[in-house]
Amino acid sequence: MLLLALLLVPIVTAAAAFLARRRAAMEAANLVGFGAVFLIAVALAARVLAAGTVSLANGFFYADALSALVVLLTASVALVCTTYTIGYLRNDQQSGALGDDASGKEQRSQLRMYYTLTPLFVFSMLFMVVANNLGVMWAAMEITTLVSVFLVTFYGKVTSLEAAWKYAIIGGVGVSMALFGTLVAYYAGRGLTGSEGLSGLNWSVLAQHAAQLDKTSMRLAFVLVLMGYGTKAGLAPMHTWKPDAYSEAPVPTTAILSTALLNCALYCLIRYYILTSRCLGSEYPGRLLLLFGLLSMGVSVPFVLVQKNFRRLLAYSTIDHAGIMAIALGIGGAMGSLGLMLHMVFHTIAKSLLFLCAGNVYQHFRTDLLSKIKGGVMRAMPLTGVVLFMAMLAITGMPPFSLFQSEFLIVRAAIAGGHVLTGVLFVLFGTGLFTGALLFVGDMVLGPRSDAPTAKRRPWRDGSLLALASVLVVIAFWVPTPLLELVRQAAHVVSGQ
Repeated sequence: MLLLALLLVPIVTAAAAFLARRRAAMEAANLVGFGAVFLIAVALAARVLAAGTVSLANGFFYADALSALVVLLTASVALVCTTYTIGYLRNDQQSGALGDDASGKEQRSQLRMYYTLTPLFVFSMLFMVVANNLGVMWAAMEITTLVSVFLVTFYGKVTSLEAAWKYAIIGGVGVSMALFGTLVAYYAGRGLTGSEGLSGLNWSVLAQHAAQLDKTSMRLAFVLVLMGYGTKAGLAPMHTWKPDAYSEAPVPTTAILSTALLNCALYCLIRYYILTSRCLGSEYPGRLLLLFGLLSMGVSVPFVLVQKNFRRLLAYSTIDHAGIMAIALGIGGAMGSLGLMLHMVFHTIAKSLLFLCAGNVYQHFRTDLLSKIKGGVMRAMPLTGVVLFMAMLAITGMPPFSLFQSEFLIVRAAIAGGHVLTGVLFVLFGTGLFTGALLFVGDMVLGPRSDAPTAKRRPWRDGSLLALASVLVVIAFWVPTPLLELVRQAAHVVSGQ
């Protein structure tokens, strides 16, 4: 029943927000709903740790340690962003960013759209992760695109519509390729025992008989799904929608796109990587993942070095980290898989925190352009400035923060697995990204500007920042035992142990 409750609660939350007449009721519906989703995700993780797997409806819904970890991360991001959203959208409402009509109907309409679509967005990601059927998983990914496109257009600006159009077109092409890959995977498993009807696309059935899958078909299927789901993950060269969408969507939506949706896209790739590795061996999918991962890291470096827009800089950072996780998956083995799962957890915390800081900076200075902010964030917004600088150190892999540990583990796995060139390029690209990110953010946070007005205290936004920053600091030195065990078991699923 946990799996069913996990999916029903976001739908009920969306319905409650849609029917609500007042802003406070919409806020309460989302806060309570995502709080319940988080508690269910924790209970699901505990059940998986105890039983190994959880299934429902004759295996239609299925969760192992990998599923439980991605569900937990998605639920955590949704809860933190919902808490932050209350202060964020109230500020937008007061400043007139949601429209300035006297009756307030336009503002209520926009708020209703956000508070209704966000639970549906989270529902589609959760549905994707607990769906055993690869076709249903694809359909859920398509729903994420349909819902999030409207969230990107939230402010109704020309640039927002342009970004949403670009996202819809590129994402639609990518999801179409993933559909073709899904159909080819179904063809590869034709005739297998237990593959009659829709069950022929059940991941558990295909994984059990992966060695019997048609090898030629699986080669083609993996290429197609890598291009398709790689588009949603933002792997280069399919990454071009990210900077525009991230700079135009509401900041809480951007935080979900850059962490939860990225994790879900990588989850889909991991499922196909496991099937392909068991059918063809790990070398074929591994080489492709290493190629796209290194390309993503390499493409990010020059754009970070010349970037003038803070949120676009964070978008290229996300492309870089998508490449890092693709490299870890391509390296494979016990060490590479563990590095991948740890990096997914650590990146989710640090990148969510960075985008929430970006939201505070944008609402205070009314711009994302570094040249207009001209430094002084630390003076005008002491809490945001300190947290922003700390989170940027974390995301660039500086010790003692946790991403240093996962990146070091991935480099060790690369060298131990004979991928020396990959390890060297990994370090070189990482150094370039570190230099570019800290040059810009250091100037923005610690710059000489002293005429910026002091920011007002906003409990909902500042409380969310403090809570997430505390987690970032704690997890740098101590990972709770149940979470670490869940990460280890998820790594075992990836590596096939």
